[in-house]
Amino acid sequence: MSPKKKIAVVIPAYNEELTIKEVILDFWKFPKKRKYDYQIFVIDNNSKDKTNKIAKQIFSDHKVKGEIISVNRQGKANAVKKAFRTITADVYIMVDADSTYWSEDIEKLIDPILNDDIDMVIGDRLSTGHYSKENKRPFHGFGNSLVKNIINFIFKSNLNDIMTGYRGFSRRLVKNYPILCEGFELETDMSIFCLEHKFNVVEVPIKYTDRPTGSFSKLNTYTDGIKVILIIFNMFRNYKPLQFFSTIGFVLMILGLIVGAFPIANYIETRYVTQVPMAILSVGLVITSVLAFSIGLILSSVRRYQNINFEVRMLDED
Repeated sequence: MSPKKKIAVVIPAYNEELTIKEVILDFWKFPKKRKYDYQIFVIDNNSKDKTNKIAKQIFSDHKVKGEIISVNRQGKANAVKKAFRTITADVYIMVDADSTYWSEDIEKLIDPILNDDIDMVIGDRLSTGHYSKENKRPFHGFGNSLVKNIINFIFKSNLNDIMTGYRGFSRRLVKNYPILCEGFELETDMSIFCLEHKFNVVEVPIKYTDRPTGSFSKLNTYTDGIKVILIIFNMFRNYKPLQFFSTIGFVLMILGLIVGAFPIANYIETRYVTQVPMAILSVGLVITSVLAFSIGLILSSVRRYQNINFEVRMLDED
């Protein structure tokens, strides 16, 4: 009889004393008699309340298999990075500690990874309508849609829920994914990384409920929204350098031609260029546009070489 597959339920938590007990017990009691070997890992991200104390008490009272890991460096991505580096499992489940996701959906995230060679399973809150019904922050919904549409446009994908915090990962992905961000931008970064490197990704519909009364989100709609937009901007620059710098070059070329039209018209009319500053600006814009396009070509070649090395490394590990 083959040993049960190991499932690591990773719960990053920061000041979640009102919900951490419910989340731990939900994910511990539900699968206890199921077909997998579950372990619960609470990643306490420098909480200032009783999150750590409550988690330890629950682990002791209910003999929860797993560990509480403390990470002092603030940020969800830093917490998950620590978990991915130190935990060994066949499947990793990441779930927020705010009691918005349900353990009853966990096998939807696990089975495609073990049975269908999927690397990341995204818990889709949007297609079921649960998120729009429960979410009390309309700008968050708008932000989710904006990010989703931008990423789908850039990477020619068709994902529904880019920013969900309930996901399943294969060991292959976890051990090859470099977490370079620090905060809640993690989900966006994960999605873009998988799309760029052609990891197998699927979405499954899940249930979602809003935070319970008295529990508050650590997200700020506006400042965190700007962070996500910057992440997408940087990802576009890093992963699609030819398109990124070609776009800049095209805009500069058009501006250069528009500005240069005036000195040219002046020369045709008077046989003398009196608008010298405009002529210099025009030439500068055109030269800069050519440089931008050249930079895009060079970085695109470098990016392709990096992707080849990444794929070769993956093949060696397989």
